[in-house]
Amino acid sequence: MTNPYLAGAAGRCPQCGEGHLFEGFLKVSQTCEACGFDLSKADSGDGPAVFVIMIAGFLMAFGTLFSLFAFHWPVWLVLAFWMPMTVVTCLGLLRPMKGLLVAAQFVHKASQAGRHDV
Repeated sequence: MTNPYLAGAAGRCPQCGEGHLFEGFLKVSQTCEACGFDLSKADSGDGPAVFVIMIAGFLMAFGTLFSLFAFHWPVWLVLAFWMPMTVVTCLGLLRPMKGLLVAAQFVHKASQAGRHDV
């Protein structure tokens, strides 16, 4: 049996670990091409963005302050280095975080609350 969290982080179906989880960069597939699992109800919402902001924000803020105070970089160099690093880090973390949250929904059998559930 496959680990759903590892499969989700790798962009694979959390049920079988074989099919692609995403159609594009962040759009979740309707069904798994390998096992036919219905992925259309998986919705991570804003959760991945929140985790990415927290992780990348901490790393980039620490790196920025460290390079300013420890190495005495000029402000233009700090901006020229750390702003692109922030973009690359955020884009690099977004897809695995979304896959992890979709896998967590699968593991915990979570579903979206409808109008009749409230």
